[in-house]
Amino acid sequence: MMLAKLFSGRLGCLLLGSFAFVAASAAPRPVPALLNLSQADSTIVFPESFETDTHKMMENWYLRNYTALDADVSQKPDAEVSDEEIIRRLGAIPTTIELPFNSIVRAYIDAYTKKNRSLVENMLGMSLYYMPIFEQALERENLPMELKYLPVIESAMNPDAVSRSGATGLWQLMLPTARGFGMEVNTLVDERRDPVASSAVAAKLLRQLYDIYHDWSLAIAAYNCGPGNINKALRRCTSEQKDFWAIYPYLPKQTRGYVPCFIAATYVMNYYKQHNISPALARKPILTDSVHVGRRVHFQQISDILQIPVEELRVLNPQYRQDLIPGDIRPYSLVLPANQVYSYIMSEDAICAHDADKYIRRPTAEPASGAPAPEAAEDNPQGQDGQWVTTEKVLYHKVKKGETMSSIARRYGVSLWSLRHANGNIRKPRRGQTLKVITTERVFKPTATPPPEGDNLLVKQENPADSALVAAAPLQTPETVPVGKDTEASDAPGAAPAKTEAPAKKKATQAPKKKKKTPAKPKTKTVTARNGDSLERIAKKNGTTVNALKKLNGLTGKNPVIQPGQKIRVK
Repeated sequence: MMLAKLFSGRLGCLLLGSFAFVAASAAPRPVPALLNLSQADSTIVFPESFETDTHKMMENWYLRNYTALDADVSQKPDAEVSDEEIIRRLGAIPTTIELPFNSIVRAYIDAYTKKNRSLVENMLGMSLYYMPIFEQALERENLPMELKYLPVIESAMNPDAVSRSGATGLWQLMLPTARGFGMEVNTLVDERRDPVASSAVAAKLLRQLYDIYHDWSLAIAAYNCGPGNINKALRRCTSEQKDFWAIYPYLPKQTRGYVPCFIAATYVMNYYKQHNISPALARKPILTDSVHVGRRVHFQQISDILQIPVEELRVLNPQYRQDLIPGDIRPYSLVLPANQVYSYIMSEDAICAHDADKYIRRPTAEPASGAPAPEAAEDNPQGQDGQWVTTEKVLYHKVKKGETMSSIARRYGVSLWSLRHANGNIRKPRRGQTLKVITTERVFKPTATPPPEGDNLLVKQENPADSALVAAAPLQTPETVPVGKDTEASDAPGAAPAKTEAPAKKKATQAPKKKKKTPAKPKTKTVTARNGDSLERIAKKNGTTVNALKKLNGLTGKNPVIQPGQKIRVK
């Protein structure tokens, strides 16, 4: 039974490949041929670009601000087109790449024009910015311009796209391939996301593949699965004509649909109007220029000084993974709107100095010297009995223009992880969105409140006949009761009451004259923290220490952060 299945499977593959080869060779090579590949291949794996979330794509800053769709066209249904008409249209595209038609190509065309119409509309909007970059890279390598549609099926024109296998960027370059061409990939920079750098590398790679096979269908297939799989399929194929359709049965499942999908993408990007797909219109032109940055600068610093939205900087510079340009390591390129380049050059010093403490890297760091503060000082501030209690407070913040999760977390003194965790682990907040902020505060609560000063010194006798003030026995202290011979006589065991009564009255009358006042507690004042203030700066200005401020205000941690407008108590 197993042998029968194996034989039938291999025989079916050979017959399918032979049939495809005969049908392809029967038609003239320059004209697209109709290949009847048994209707459709159920083993084909559609590219991951078909799984793109179109609603998420519409949140792209560039699409929202620079493009618009023709509503009159998008409201019309898809126009039915015959196979013969599609063959005629494919033959009318001026290119050196063969674009044959078959049932598999038709299935991909229907997927674009019927099921994923909104995806095509979004890609048309992104093409207004990216297609000129692709064309320049292909022109430098003298390659067919139709190769600019490869990013359509690779990444759906998303520079931040990452496949399940780790391919990244518009051209979905793998890490070994990128480093083989000298691209930089690290924690801060990933040049696979850079439209200009990745397009240049992809064009060089396509040139190398074409020089190997001298056939664009094989070169395009090798771009998807690698030359090793193509060479293996060529060795297994028994047909004399070695092209993509001849080795089709021996290719990986995903690569079988790659060339048909490329043909379909080329057709749709040229004839989308005939299928009533809304053409993307430029709402306003985006003209860009680049400047070399030789300092460490964050997108937020540029945004605050030049009033450029951080989202726009990300769209123009997707290669910077943490919104940070490490110009202190080596010069990097920064793409800006053309009218902002000169402003950046003139304001570079102000940009780098703005909130520099948040983004600068310290070259050296020495550990703090001195003995640590005793634990008793934190557990028992100012000699009071009690305990520290941590309380949570929930705040709500409405996201403003240019704000990020990091800037909001810094504003409220909470960690970035806690802010994301409280809001469903979102990474990029939308303008106008309300975020939940959970803050914690550590407060010391004493167990008992001491009575006011003076109440423990003198009380009136309960006998109304005697109006003299006497010292309250349970509240006597060394400061309120004089120590001398009279005190020792009154406390001696067996002493006569008559002898102790006279001294007691004498002490009662003299107590107000000889009592010592309790030293007054140090007075405190409240200062308001300003922008750029720290505990060290406030302590130095008011003649106190950081530890004293921390104890007085219930602050914990090695370097507690204070916010502008916060009230600080100072002795």
